[in-house]
Amino acid sequence: MKAAIIGCGLIGKKRAAALPSTVELAGCFDVVVASAESFAAEFNTKAYKSVAELLAIRDLNFVVIATRHDSLALLTIQALAFEKNVFVEKPGAINEFEFLEVYELARRSNLKVHVGYNHRYHPALLQAYKFVLDGSIGDVMFLRARYGHGGRLGYEKEWRADKSKSGGGELIDQGTHLIDLSISFLGKVELDYAATPTYFWDMPVEDNAFISLRSKQGKIAFLQASCTEWKNMFSLEVYGKIGKLDISGLGRSYGVETLTLHTMLPEMGPPVSETWTYPEPDKSWALEIGEFVDDLMTGSNNSDNLDSSLGVLRVISEIYRRTNR
Repeated sequence: MKAAIIGCGLIGKKRAAALPSTVELAGCFDVVVASAESFAAEFNTKAYKSVAELLAIRDLNFVVIATRHDSLALLTIQALAFEKNVFVEKPGAINEFEFLEVYELARRSNLKVHVGYNHRYHPALLQAYKFVLDGSIGDVMFLRARYGHGGRLGYEKEWRADKSKSGGGELIDQGTHLIDLSISFLGKVELDYAATPTYFWDMPVEDNAFISLRSKQGKIAFLQASCTEWKNMFSLEVYGKIGKLDISGLGRSYGVETLTLHTMLPEMGPPVSETWTYPEPDKSWALEIGEFVDDLMTGSNNSDNLDSSLGVLRVISEIYRRTNR
């Protein structure tokens, strides 16, 4: 199979490095020519002068789009017009209205579009889904999650602090992952409550987001995304009627990834707890794009996350409407 990458920054490089060995990287493009040329040299491919020239590559099976939020939807639509399958970085668009156009175009075509939410493919999350499915914690009641980093010098001047380029602040950055994971455990959710303050960074977008979501069955997700979390952290707790799953860390600066299963005893009291650690390098990027490639090869739809990705952006748009962001 042949793939091409649009967007040759950090995430583009992560996606390129995660491609299966069965995929040939046939080309790349970036609006910054030097970035494209450096990327091409690193990954032994060709830098193209325009998106149209890249999309015209013969026998190109799919395109990976890893650009700023404000160009994700436009580039996806352009790739679909060239009849190319697309793996687009999260959140897939700058808002729900842009993504709805992508969604409808993809559904009308015979092409596949996947939005890159790699957190679902972390080993602790994959095992957690198995525990939920096999009844290890009983019926899920609610979940609680936190995700944050501390920014860096000049963070308030980066494109993520410019709503016209990013679509928002910390909510549409790391908060998208938390909402996506909530949907993966609870199904479709609606917004109950949200606050999007800016406490520290001198920027017009939020540096914290506090959110409460509710499923049709009344199951609640209580979430916080923050870029004033001075020590990088990730925490997700899923509470069932007979047990609890506690996931923490994502590797590297977020700490070793761990999963703990707390199983309630019939007499209650302290539970029986078992912990698994995942110190190996992050395989989520490879697992995610590997599933997408497998779908292209077999015609299956295991990687289809258009519905949940639209759900994420609908929640985010509603939060920004309510909080006047």
